[in-house]
Amino acid sequence: MARGGFAQWGNDLYTGRRSYPIIQKRRVWFSIVGLFSVASILVLVFQGLNLGIDFRGGSEFTVSGTSNTDQDIAIDTVAEVVPGHEPHVTQVGPNGVRVQVSQLDNDETTALQNALGEAYGVETSEVTANFIGPTWGESVSMRALWGTVAFVVAAAVFMAIYFRAWRMSVAAIVAMLLDVLVSAGVYALIGWEVTPSTIIGFLTILGFSLYDKMVVFDKVRENSVALTEQTRSTYAERANLAVNQTLVRSINTSVVALLPVAGILFVGGFLLGAGTLKDISLSLFVGIAVGATSSIFLATPLDVALREGEPKIAAHTKKVMDLRAGLVAEGADESMLAAAASGSAQLVPGHHQGHSAQPKRRR
Repeated sequence: MARGGFAQWGNDLYTGRRSYPIIQKRRVWFSIVGLFSVASILVLVFQGLNLGIDFRGGSEFTVSGTSNTDQDIAIDTVAEVVPGHEPHVTQVGPNGVRVQVSQLDNDETTALQNALGEAYGVETSEVTANFIGPTWGESVSMRALWGTVAFVVAAAVFMAIYFRAWRMSVAAIVAMLLDVLVSAGVYALIGWEVTPSTIIGFLTILGFSLYDKMVVFDKVRENSVALTEQTRSTYAERANLAVNQTLVRSINTSVVALLPVAGILFVGGFLLGAGTLKDISLSLFVGIAVGATSSIFLATPLDVALREGEPKIAAHTKKVMDLRAGLVAEGADESMLAAAASGSAQLVPGHHQGHSAQPKRRR
C-alpha cells in the first residue's frame, strides 16, 4: 500500500468511512485465542520450559578463547569425566562454549575443568567454573513470581481507578495474562533456555501490553461518553469504532518496536550466539507481537462482552436495536440503516451527538 493510500486508509478508519467488524466477530477471536491458549498449556505441560541453571541450580563451565566451538566435544568430555550427568551445552559468542550440568563436588569440578581445557585446546585458566545452589534458584523463581503478581495487581487497581470501570480492568488483565501464556508456550516450543533475562523480557511484555490496551480503552471511553443519552449506536458499535480508530496506531507502534528487537534477535541469537541477547530478544519479539494482536482482537471484545452484561448497557442496546428494527419495518433506505448501524458520523469532530442527529443520505 502506497504511503498516501495508507494515510487515507487510516483517515477512513478514524472517521468511520471504513470499518472492520472486529467486535461483531468476537466469538471467532475468542475461539482462536482459546485454541492458542490450550495449545500453549499443552506445550508447557508435556514439553515444559527449559529452565536455566539460575532456576534449577548446578555447575556451569565457560570455555573462552577456543577456535573450535563444537558442542559434541563438551558432551563427550562430560560423559567421560562425570558419567551420569546430562550436560546442557550452548555456544557463547564466536569463541566460547558454555557447559551446564547438575551439581558437582570439588573434585569433579576440578577434573571436568581440566578435561574441558584439554579437549578444546586452551589453558585451564580459560575455563571458568561457577556453582549455583538450588536455594539461589528458588529465590530467583520466587522473586520473579512475586514481581509478576505485584505488577498485575498494581495494573488492575490503576486501570480500575483510571477508567472507573472494573470490567475494563478485568478485560485488560485477562488479555495481558494470556499474552504471557501464549508467549511462554512459544518459548517452550522453541526450547530456548529460560534465564533471568527471559523473565525481564516477559515483565517488559506486560508493560507494553498494558500500554497498548490502555490506548484502545481510552478511545473506547471517549467514544462512549453520554452513551445512553442517544439511540443511534450501541456500546459494541462505539467500541468497534474505537478499535478501528486506533488500528493504525497499534500497527505502527508494533512495527517500530518489533524491528529493533528482530535485529537484536538475529544478531544475538544467530550470529553471535550471545545468550543474554538471545534470551531477552525472543521473549520481547513474541510478546510484543502477541500483545499488539490481543489489544485489538481480545481485550476490547472481552470488555464489550462483560459490559453488555450490565443492566444499563443491555437495556440501551435493546432500545437501539428495537428502534432500528422499527426503521426496517417502516422501509428506511439502506444508507440510513448503514449510518444508524455504524454510529460513526456522530463521533467525529463537528457532528452532533444528541437525539436530533440524523444520518445524511449518501449521493
